[in-house]
Amino acid sequence: MAVAILPDGSKRDFPDGSSVMQLAESIGKGLAKAAVAGRVDGKVVDLSYPLSGEHTVSILTDRDPDALLVLRHSTAHVMAEAIGRIWPKALLAYGPALETGFYYDIALDQPISSGDFEKIEKEMAEIVKEDRPFTRYELSFNEGMKRLGAEGNKYKVDNARRAEAGGAASLSWYANGEPGKNWEDLCMGPHVPSTGKIKAFKIMSVAQSHWHGDVSSDRFQRVYGTAFFDQKKLDEHLKLQEEARKRDHRVIGPQLGLFVIDEKVGQGLVLWKPKGAIVRQELQNFISEHLTRQGYSQVFTPHIGRLELYKTSGHFPYYRESQFPPLVDREFISAKAAEGCSCADLANMMEKGEIEGYLLKPMNCPMHIRIYASEQHSYRDLPIRLAEFGTVYRWEKSGELGGMTRVRGFTQDDAHLFCMEEQVQAELLGCLELVKIILGTLGMKDYRVRVGMRDPDSNKYVGAPEQWDRAEHACAFAAESLGVPFTKEPGEAAFYGPKIDFIIKDVIGREWQLGTVQVDYQLPERFELEYIGADNKPHRPVMIHRAPFGSMERFIGVLIEHFNGAFPLWLSPVQVAVLSISEKATDYANRVTAKLNQSGLRVELDDSNDKIGAKVRNALLGKIPFLLTVGEKEAEAGTVSVRPYYDVTTDTLRGTMNTEAFIEECRQKIAEKWHPAT
Repeated sequence: MAVAILPDGSKRDFPDGSSVMQLAESIGKGLAKAAVAGRVDGKVVDLSYPLSGEHTVSILTDRDPDALLVLRHSTAHVMAEAIGRIWPKALLAYGPALETGFYYDIALDQPISSGDFEKIEKEMAEIVKEDRPFTRYELSFNEGMKRLGAEGNKYKVDNARRAEAGGAASLSWYANGEPGKNWEDLCMGPHVPSTGKIKAFKIMSVAQSHWHGDVSSDRFQRVYGTAFFDQKKLDEHLKLQEEARKRDHRVIGPQLGLFVIDEKVGQGLVLWKPKGAIVRQELQNFISEHLTRQGYSQVFTPHIGRLELYKTSGHFPYYRESQFPPLVDREFISAKAAEGCSCADLANMMEKGEIEGYLLKPMNCPMHIRIYASEQHSYRDLPIRLAEFGTVYRWEKSGELGGMTRVRGFTQDDAHLFCMEEQVQAELLGCLELVKIILGTLGMKDYRVRVGMRDPDSNKYVGAPEQWDRAEHACAFAAESLGVPFTKEPGEAAFYGPKIDFIIKDVIGREWQLGTVQVDYQLPERFELEYIGADNKPHRPVMIHRAPFGSMERFIGVLIEHFNGAFPLWLSPVQVAVLSISEKATDYANRVTAKLNQSGLRVELDDSNDKIGAKVRNALLGKIPFLLTVGEKEAEAGTVSVRPYYDVTTDTLRGTMNTEAFIEECRQKIAEKWHPAT
């Protein structure tokens, strides 16, 4: 007999080999009708999945986030069949579900454009209407490879080889209906029961991508789509997407002169222009004040370090896929080349530690560790808090890069705390206080906290279980103290310790993972860090990693979209625009501008020959917080006419004002970090 342990803790016995759907039917007809997929021992599976032995089992309906991912994966298959009908020569590569939808990478000589979306959707609608079952079957690895070889799709052959490398003993296919009759695809699954479960879908866009993200490899057309269980949710999503397009930092940022990404410099490398640099510097100044208050010490480290350093930390070679290639001494390379040594031989020698090299810094922590290790420390010195706005480099695939939110070079507001174990909880609370201050000041009050815990069934974690228990307890206690929703999520911990992530909801309801705090017992062990305790014996410190902003690039990219480019007064690169109404008021406009500059405000003067309407329009396009128009009347009275960009009806900064009064009120708002409702 099979035994299912249900979410309420109750148990159900049923014959071995019974499916998850049969279990749902035994619980109730309503549940069986609503069922989309199952979860067995934490793994999402088809409803046809057979059960034997004892397992924890839950039935997923359209209320479960995992069910939506299954639906989207199934919709990707329906879209792939539709594209294959329209373009029979299309070679399909890979089609995963995403948090916002799905995509399929397709090799096709003929370009797919937005003009083709309607006919793709029409074909999809026909497939959905037929309500065909998603049918899974398996072949032995050798049989499967023989079939794929005959089909001649090298991308599917590659997918199968990767499955083999991951330990797969067989290969599975899913048919959109009957195997051998209807369209089918190499796939691990799971899928919804039938195409009729797909109630609402839309093709969203098409973009260029490359095989394995390698720009020198085959070029694909990546067709994006999305799907929901009902039309209402799809309509809400499309409305949100339209608002997101209006706020896209990749458009607004360059328009406002904040940053540029130049292909001649390199993909994923941000050039901060003067106005963007002001926003970044203001944020750094803001957090630096609180770092000083909390007893942090500022440090600076180089952008490159010895490969051996990152071998000790474990970052190399374990994460080499996301790092820039190491740099090796050119004389050594020349000598080896003369000996006939190949590039592959050099790579093997480096991985085995037989040669030394340098690495563009992927993390700041190993260098902060070496700063700590450069001196002897007593327990009286702890905690030691080292902070750095440190730039690091990661090799992101070209298809995964996106404006400032996914880049290859970025600056973290990074810090590492070295403390005694009994100090961990208090230090965590200090880290979380810092995040809370930052988010509250920026008006980002809608957020939740995710506490990443160990997966009890995984062996990827290093360290003693009792240390993990204490660290997880400290993280959960600190998260609870914030007074905001938090979840404990097994499997989300780093390999060296639990972590706390902040998931921010912006003004239009999108979620972003920004700041993080992590507890680490392992790097102090790897680097043999010590402090002398009260017993006059050496002890191992605990390390805490924390980055409230995450990275300056990502954080500011999110802020641009959150504020729609209209930053709060204290952050705005230009705080005031002075606009002369006519040539007769030009001298007075210059005097007002000089006075504002002397007061410390960031000011732009428009004394051009344009009409005042055009000047106002240009200033509004620049999203400048306050516009001061001055004409002959204002010059005679020594006043300015104030127009706020923000639509804040209760604001006192509007209408005719004395210049000194305007300056004083601006200073007060800047000191208070005032911002309008977003």
